[in-house]
Amino acid sequence: MTMERQSTFVRATAAGHFAEPRMTPIPEGWFGMGCDAGRDDEKPAHRVWVDAFAMALCQVTRAEYALFLAATSRAAPPFWNDANFALADMPVVGPSWFDAQAYAAWLSEVSGCVHCPYRLPSEAEWERAARGGTEGALFSWGDAPPETLPDYAARWKSGPERVALYEPNGYGLFNMGDNVHEWCADWYDARYYENSPERNPRGPESGSRKASRGGSWRHQIKISRCAARSSIPPDFQYADYGFRLAR
Repeated sequence: MTMERQSTFVRATAAGHFAEPRMTPIPEGWFGMGCDAGRDDEKPAHRVWVDAFAMALCQVTRAEYALFLAATSRAAPPFWNDANFALADMPVVGPSWFDAQAYAAWLSEVSGCVHCPYRLPSEAEWERAARGGTEGALFSWGDAPPETLPDYAARWKSGPERVALYEPNGYGLFNMGDNVHEWCADWYDARYYENSPERNPRGPESGSRKASRGGSWRHQIKISRCAARSSIPPDFQYADYGFRLAR
């Protein structure tokens, strides 16, 4: 893994430094969302159209988030001083959904991207990106069980890994399905798929929990299927939650 493949673009303004993530285009198109063989909240599987967008190659790292904290004097998330989460190129852990939103708004402003701002992806965008252009596969790499991945038994012992250690998916995205749960923009509804629009679904208008996607280093099953959904209240701050940006 070379630094070139996983680095961000670090820039400076009068207000301080910031880091823009490397992004990759996700083409517009139809894809199969959900899984009829999965949990109840993944059903029914259905066709969804998603407009073109861009997705960050990696989860937001601790080093990137540190620039945000320095520039804004926002309180650091829990676990900030925990040695298990201290490497600069680990995903930041513990930001609430509101923290993630604030980070995206701050980065959009300092980078001059207010007309095409950074934001959290929708659930539909996240799942389309995770599938990497492959229809029907269980995981971002295909259908092979996670246990067949390199070094699987030795990974995620006490925290997430550094980002981009292993091969990306078909769209060039790293860690789609592992390391930390990633906040999405949508409110969560377990029955949303029963009536969701077929074009650019954005979740229900309100709710008590925010949707998240991807796997967790602290769960027994470390890697998530592309269709698997999760959620927690937006103010919660957990050691296996982080986020990734879209535009």
